[in-house]
Amino acid sequence: MCIASPYYLAKFYFAVEKTSQDQTSVKDDCELSSLDDGLKLIDDYREDIVQFMVEMLKIKAVNPDGGGKGEFERALFIQKWLEHLGCKVARHDVPDTRVPEGVRVNLTSIIEGEDSSRTLWLASHLDTVPEGARELWVTDPYDPIVKDGKIFARGSEDNGQAVASTLFALKVLKELDIKPRMSIALALVSDEESGSKYGVIPLIEKGVFNAGDLALVPDTGCSDGSEIEIAEKSILWLKITTKGKQVHGSLPQKGLNAYRVGMRVALEIDGLLHKKYSGTDTLFDPPLSTFEPTKHELNVENINTVPGLDVQYFDCRVLPRYSLTEVMKDFESVKSELERETGAKIELTPIQLEQNTAPLSTARSFTE
Repeated sequence: MCIASPYYLAKFYFAVEKTSQDQTSVKDDCELSSLDDGLKLIDDYREDIVQFMVEMLKIKAVNPDGGGKGEFERALFIQKWLEHLGCKVARHDVPDTRVPEGVRVNLTSIIEGEDSSRTLWLASHLDTVPEGARELWVTDPYDPIVKDGKIFARGSEDNGQAVASTLFALKVLKELDIKPRMSIALALVSDEESGSKYGVIPLIEKGVFNAGDLALVPDTGCSDGSEIEIAEKSILWLKITTKGKQVHGSLPQKGLNAYRVGMRVALEIDGLLHKKYSGTDTLFDPPLSTFEPTKHELNVENINTVPGLDVQYFDCRVLPRYSLTEVMKDFESVKSELERETGAKIELTPIQLEQNTAPLSTARSFTE
């Protein structure tokens, strides 16, 4: 995480405020004579921000789909911080029997504006993916270190920088006693890394967000704060289960090697999709659709057994011009062909399937 991130989020906020009203409303003794005056307050919090990040990132918040215990303890840490600041915090718990506490926590906190019927939401997520192969880390991913102006830890960038940025932006607004034109609110949510089933989606269904609200999601961008994302690729996480017949390694002809069939599925899918969906769009990085075989479950414990079951996963990030329904049809066509050819049974299970919309127009302004 680049330590400068909160500075640039605040810069964005004050810029919006300055363009959306003639004069920022603050206490007489805290009047902002220029944008730089306001941003200096962020600079004053630099060490506080670093310390907050270090303490927060020590608290594991690995998503249960990645084998973790979820965000509960991290959420309580942040709730306590907000309440100490004098903020009212609402908890929105969503049941999840996989975690020790039985719930996934979502937090919201609002500063009311002159027009309280509209809200600008600053949304960030609390969960992280696992650290991967621990031996590939130079430092302990859960013992953050500060080096060369950066914080190194699991989740420092995704999405710890957004949590810290939004919290300290809110702190500045409160300490300046700014009455914004519209309400400003934080949404600190769970489960973003696995589809938001326990996070944003339940909040939407609960009616937390209103028509006419705006949202800023600092989950991407660049170190100087100049990039604003106006598009997302569609996402498809697919589980592929191949069923054959398990036998001893010395008699493979008596069985059906599910691993071999599974490898063929992966290779044929990989080739077909990259060829068919080869278009590019420079709005995205990388500018093309990606279809990556990623996770592979253990099929047998020992070397001398031919596996009868093979489970693998694809992570597909598809340009929104393409239909995920069509992508799934291509998976199905490969599945059917290999089932006929090999006699294996192949099951396709979408873990996440989100078709995204076309990019927003770059001509739109913040004041629309």
